[in-house]
Amino acid sequence: MIRLDRHPWREVRAAGERGAIAVLPVGSQEQHSEHLPMGTDTMLAEAVVDAASDLIGDDGPELVRLPALPYGHSPHHLFAAAVSLSATTLLAVLDDALDSLVRSGFRRVLLVNGHGGNDEVVRLAVKTYAERADVALGACSYWTIAGPEDPPQAPGHAGWFETSLLLAVHPDLVRPAGPWREPEAPPLFHRPPAPGLTVARHGEWARVGGVTDDAGTADPEAGERLLAGRARALAAAIRAFDSATATSHGHQR
Repeated sequence: MIRLDRHPWREVRAAGERGAIAVLPVGSQEQHSEHLPMGTDTMLAEAVVDAASDLIGDDGPELVRLPALPYGHSPHHLFAAAVSLSATTLLAVLDDALDSLVRSGFRRVLLVNGHGGNDEVVRLAVKTYAERADVALGACSYWTIAGPEDPPQAPGHAGWFETSLLLAVHPDLVRPAGPWREPEAPPLFHRPPAPGLTVARHGEWARVGGVTDDAGTADPEAGERLLAGRARALAAAIRAFDSATATSHGHQR
């Protein structure tokens, strides 16, 4: 894997022109209760991308990993603390990033998202840009990718899933989780009343303190298993994206 920020421009451009896939992790800066840092989503997106790249190694498609975009769409976390971009601004930032990559020689780009509030925006960004340029673009949230052994998992927020992952990736940044009580009325953004239905109800994030489930049972061993599973699934998705797009863009290896 080539790190865009750590290689000279000619090496980066040459990689794009020979068909490398540019991979952009997209994160956020927002409250994650009292025990996780605000950059949790960004760090986890980076960790899954890097672990997937390690699994691919030299036997798969060439990857150029961009520095993570550290800001996302997080207005629902401003009740506590966040640095949030509007959906319109985030879409414009992603559009500019895609345009820059294309003008720099890339024709294949994958956005890997780490924050639920960005999910619709990253998908819209690739759909919109692909309408006006001869490119192949992909977008996913790292927990939604399914592999043969690793089905999608609902991450919740600042609970067992994210806390376990961060204990595996950056244990020095995790503080003891406080006591948690199941809300009398579970928030509908986390448990919609019907499958496939998205529900947003005013004030719910603040009502539950921005936490969806108990982080007290999180542990680094579970985090290692989660990271390995998400990395396997993302690596498989990257290989599939490569196979589906290489020939059509003249980059058959």
